[in-house]
Amino acid sequence: MAIPSISIKVFIATIRYLRPDAPVSNPKKWYLTQKEHWIGWLSEYNGPGAYGRKTGVHRDAKFAYNHVVQPELLLYLATASGVDGELVAAANRAFENRKSLMQAAGEIRAIIPWETVAVALWPKYKFMEP
Repeated sequence: MAIPSISIKVFIATIRYLRPDAPVSNPKKWYLTQKEHWIGWLSEYNGPGAYGRKTGVHRDAKFAYNHVVQPELLLYLATASGVDGELVAAANRAFENRKSLMQAAGEIRAIIPWETVAVALWPKYKFMEP
């Protein structure tokens, strides 16, 4: 399926319309929900942010999705966007059986690749020719 490049700006705007997840208070984290986490993380995506990213490099939503290391972000996005419940359940099992955050995020993306999330977020792409 040919999903066009989606800008970070459009990705943020789309996430803003998703239902929020339950807030979790953690004094070590600046966010209460994964929705808030996504928006905050992406709002600094074209700059160095907290992770010292390269600046002046065009990155799109697919790149961001494929480079998230926090599994809860991926699980929230899949759930809130309406990805098939069986896929989300399988992704949750991968998260529960993780050895590291990076490993869990990779396993979640293997179960729920960007194209699956993109079609859930922007259903018009279901009808595009490959």
